[in-house]
Amino acid sequence: MVFFESWNYVLRVLAAAVLVYPALIVLLRLSGKRTLAKMNAFDLVVTVALGSTLASVLLSTDVTLAQGVAALAGLVTLQFAIAWAVVRSRWARRLVKSQPTLLLRDGEMLVEAMTRERVAPEEVRQAVRARGIGGLEKVTAVILETDGSFSVVPASGMGSGTALDDVASRQ
Repeated sequence: MVFFESWNYVLRVLAAAVLVYPALIVLLRLSGKRTLAKMNAFDLVVTVALGSTLASVLLSTDVTLAQGVAALAGLVTLQFAIAWAVVRSRWARRLVKSQPTLLLRDGEMLVEAMTRERVAPEEVRQAVRARGIGGLEKVTAVILETDGSFSVVPASGMGSGTALDDVASRQ
């Protein structure tokens, strides 16, 4: 039946939720804030995998509670290990993280960089407008960050420019 199978199934889902949710909270607290950070594509994949695993534990009768908690613990442990390696190793950092990319410099769109990153001019203009800036000439830089977001640096806020040191500016 589509809407209701049995009370046993509903009670199993509730019991699994009551038991697995605290386990997930403990694992996340032990691993630190970085586990659910939105810093790069790898972090996004881990967050989605945690959600998918949690859903499987709750809804699939083929997955036991012990298997689900082990899978969650494995994902959290791997995320912790990768984050640890990224902080300590340039090689691991290059493997896991992309580099932010400069899309606009001194009011001029960098078409080659935008094409390479598959970003349309409209998206850059939207990011500038979202910062409350009405003209591209008032922007020193628009950067596509490693998490897919745009950073806009207005000319009035450029300062020494040291925040742009790790930005790829190939053109």
